[in-house]
Amino acid sequence: MRGFIDLHSHWVAGIDDGARNVEESLALLTALRGAGFDTVVATPHMRPGMFDNTRQSLLAAYDATCAALRGAIDARELPALALSSEHFFDDLVFQRLLDGNALPYPGGHAALVEFPNRSFPVRIADRIFDLSRRKLRPVIAHPERYDPVAADFTSLDPLLDAGAVLLLDVAALTGKYGRTPRRTAELLIEEGYYYAACSDAHTARDVPEVRDGIKALFARVGEEEATFMLIDGPRAILEGRVDP
Repeated sequence: MRGFIDLHSHWVAGIDDGARNVEESLALLTALRGAGFDTVVATPHMRPGMFDNTRQSLLAAYDATCAALRGAIDARELPALALSSEHFFDDLVFQRLLDGNALPYPGGHAALVEFPNRSFPVRIADRIFDLSRRKLRPVIAHPERYDPVAADFTSLDPLLDAGAVLLLDVAALTGKYGRTPRRTAELLIEEGYYYAACSDAHTARDVPEVRDGIKALFARVGEEEATFMLIDGPRAILEGRVDP
């Protein structure tokens, strides 16, 4: 099957812990297209103190990578490309989201956010609600990796009630991140918590596990639901049509 929309990947060259150069960007994008993704949104990290990227620096790196890719290969052989960011939800980045200095998904209806693995930020549900009422829906990256979710998956309920949606990293279903994230992902799928799924691929070496994760997703939920999570759900997020 083709037509998948990847809302979380790290193919912009030399800007975070993803592709280190254009050759690696090209290899990653080619592999993702081979896995069925016809649209791939770059989501390089915006995480002060670790990846000190700003809206301006990410736009510049994206433009430079796209220009180099156009010189390297016929664009028809690549997925459709777009830019957003994976926003680490600290005070600084939260304020950037409020002020319009972050990088929401194309269309400006939603933004990808990530939390510290060990704990949720203070007043997180209130902040999720603050973004939602500004018509910027938070999309929570890889919730299956967060310790509070592994301890009690209902800890996500206040965030969903405040307007967030959840994005599965399909490779979690292969055990890539360990047994606990895998079990947590399976439980969240069983409970119907996810809205969409993605690759979160950083290099072409990640893509075999992405392929296996997609197969596991189809086997677990069936074709209709898996297709929604890989095509219709991501499209609805981009177009601002997520059901309340």
